[in-house]
Amino acid sequence: MPNRDFPIDTSGYVPLTLDLSAETLTDQQYEQWLKNIGIMRDVIVFFTAVSAARGLAGHTGGAFDVVPEALLVDGYIRGGASIHPYLLDEAGHRVALQYALSAFNGHMEMSDLLGYRVAGKELYGHPEVDDKRRIGFASGRLGHLWPFANGIAMAHPDHAVVVLGSDGSQMEGNDAEAARLAVAQNLNVKLLIDDNDVTIAGHPKEYLPGFSVHDTLKGHGLEVNSGDGEDFRDLHRRVREALVSDGPVGVVIERKMAPGVSGIEGETAGHDAIPADLAVAHLEGRGQQAAADWLRSVEKLSTGGDFRGSSEERGSNRKKFGEVVSDILDELPEEERAARVRVIDSDLAGSTGLNTIAKRHPEVFLNGGVMERGNFSAAAGFGSQGDRQGVFSTFSAFLEMVVSELTMARLNNANVLCHFSHAGVDSIADNTSHFGINIMFADNGVGEQGVTPLYFPADTLQFEQVLKDIFFDEGPRFIFSTRSEVPYIQNEDGSRFFDPAGGYTFEPGRDEVIRGGGTDGWVVSFGDSLHRALDAVEQLRAQGHDVGLINKPLINTVDEETMKLVGDSKFVLVVETLNSSGGLGSRFGSWLLERGHAPVYAHMGVNRVGVGGLDEQIEHQGLDAASILTKLEQLLQGSTDSH
Repeated sequence: MPNRDFPIDTSGYVPLTLDLSAETLTDQQYEQWLKNIGIMRDVIVFFTAVSAARGLAGHTGGAFDVVPEALLVDGYIRGGASIHPYLLDEAGHRVALQYALSAFNGHMEMSDLLGYRVAGKELYGHPEVDDKRRIGFASGRLGHLWPFANGIAMAHPDHAVVVLGSDGSQMEGNDAEAARLAVAQNLNVKLLIDDNDVTIAGHPKEYLPGFSVHDTLKGHGLEVNSGDGEDFRDLHRRVREALVSDGPVGVVIERKMAPGVSGIEGETAGHDAIPADLAVAHLEGRGQQAAADWLRSVEKLSTGGDFRGSSEERGSNRKKFGEVVSDILDELPEEERAARVRVIDSDLAGSTGLNTIAKRHPEVFLNGGVMERGNFSAAAGFGSQGDRQGVFSTFSAFLEMVVSELTMARLNNANVLCHFSHAGVDSIADNTSHFGINIMFADNGVGEQGVTPLYFPADTLQFEQVLKDIFFDEGPRFIFSTRSEVPYIQNEDGSRFFDPAGGYTFEPGRDEVIRGGGTDGWVVSFGDSLHRALDAVEQLRAQGHDVGLINKPLINTVDEETMKLVGDSKFVLVVETLNSSGGLGSRFGSWLLERGHAPVYAHMGVNRVGVGGLDEQIEHQGLDAASILTKLEQLLQGSTDSH
C-alpha cells in the first residue's frame, strides 16, 4: 500500500545485487529487474508531473528512458564490481533519475521527491554535488561531462567509469574531443547512450539527416554496439559486455522517447515534464490510482507579485524576439529574405522565440541541433560578406561556450545578431549551471575594434524598439532577455514609459532617466532588475527621499551625460542580476573614478549558488525589491551621517 506521505507503493522494489562474472541473469533476477523498472518509472512520471502541475516545469522522458540500464549498473556496483560508484549523466536534465536512485537506495525519503525543483529543497533541475543524497557529480550543461569522466578514468584506472549519454548530448563538440582522447589513452569509460531521436525542438533524424550516434562513435575508434533498449535481455547482454571489456565502449540504446507513455511517447513533449492530465491517465492505467488522485489535487505555485511603478500586466521578451524578427522579415521583399537573413537555432526555438520565425518564415530558419559553437560560427559566416545578417539564439548561460568563436567573428567583420534568453537568475529552476550571469564575457574585443554592444531591455515595449533599431546594424551584437515575464515600466502618471505612442524613442548609448531628481542619490539598473529597483525607489520617494533611477539598456558603454548627472551625487547604487564580480557594477565605479567623481558607491549582483525554484532565486540573491530598499536606506543613512 502507498504510505501516508507518498502515494505510490514502492515495497515491491528490491535493489538488484548482480555478479558481473555471470553472463546471464537468473529468472528471479530478471523478473525483479522488470518489476523495479516499472516501479521506478511510475515514480518518475509521478513526481515530475507534480513539478509540471506546480508550474516548475522539469523533464520526464529522458529519466524515464534510462531506468533499465541505470538499474543494471547500480546492481553491478552493489555486487562489488570495479565500477566508479557514481552513475554519471551528461544530460543533466535527466536528474529525476538521480533523485529516484537516491530515494530507492535509501539516501532520502520517497516523499522528498515531491520537492523536485522546489525552492529550498535542494532537488535542482540539474544535478549538483550532494554528499547526503549520494549524488557525486554536477553535470553542468548538456554534453559537457564526458571529458570530465575521462579524467576520473585516468585517476581510477582500476574502475570502469559509466556515463549515461544521449543523442542530443553527443552533438556537442566536447564529446568528439572526449571520444578521441578516450580511444587514444584506452580509458575505461563506458557510454550508455539513450538514442531516442528526440531533442527539445525536434527529431535529429529529421533536422540532422546523416548524423548517426553509432557511426560517429565508431569513427572516433570506439567499440560500439547498438540495439533495442526495450529488449531487456539483449540490453543486459550488451551492457554487461561493455563493462567486462577493456577500454572505451559505446552502447547505443535505441528506443522511442518515454516508451509506453501515451501522449508523449516518441514526441518532443516527452523531453519536458509530462503534463498532469497525461500523467494521471498513465498512472491510472498502471494501477496507481492513489498517485493519480494525489496529482489531481496539486495547485500551481504563485509567483511574481505587483511592483510599484510597473504594470500588473507582463510580457515575455524572449517570445517577443521571434515576433519582431518575423515582422522585420515581412517588410523585406520575399526574394531577399533567404538571401539576406539566416536564423540558426540550437534546439531551443520554443524557449528563445525562434519557433515563431520557423512558423512564419521557414525559408530563413534552420534547426542546427545541440551545437552552439558551430551554429554561432555558421551564423557569423553567413553574415560575413555584403549586407547579410546571421541570427543566432540560445540561453545566456551558454554564451560562455562561444567566446572564442565570437573573437573569430569579430576578426572577420561578421554581421551576427545574437539573442541570448534566460539571462540572470529569475525563474532558473535548472539552477546554478544555467544561470545567465556572465554575459559581459561577450564584451571581449580590444578598443580599436570598437564596441560589441550588449543590450538588455527592461520590458517588452523597449525590447521591440531596441531590436528594430539594431537588426541591420553591422558587426556582432547581443540582445538579452529573461526566462520570466516582466511588467511594463510606467511613468509617474501610470502611462508606459517605453511606449512609442507616448513619445518614446530608443537612442543607442543613451541612458534613460526613469525617475529624476536624485538629490539624495541615484540607482542605476537595467533588464529585469529595473522594475524591482523602481519599486524600492518609489517607496523612498513616497517617504520624501529624492532618489533617482536610471535605466541603462546598453550595458557596456559609458554615457557621459549620466556620468555628469550622477557623479557629484551623494551615492550611486548599481543593481543587476549579473555576476557581481563581472557585471556592470564591477565597471561603473571605475568609470566614475576615471572622470574624477567619487560618490559613495555600491553595487548589488549575483553572489550565491542557486536555491532552486522560480522567483525565489531573486530573493535568495538579495536582489528583490525589499533587499534593494534596505540597501538604499543604509546608503541614505550613511550619506546623512557623513554630512
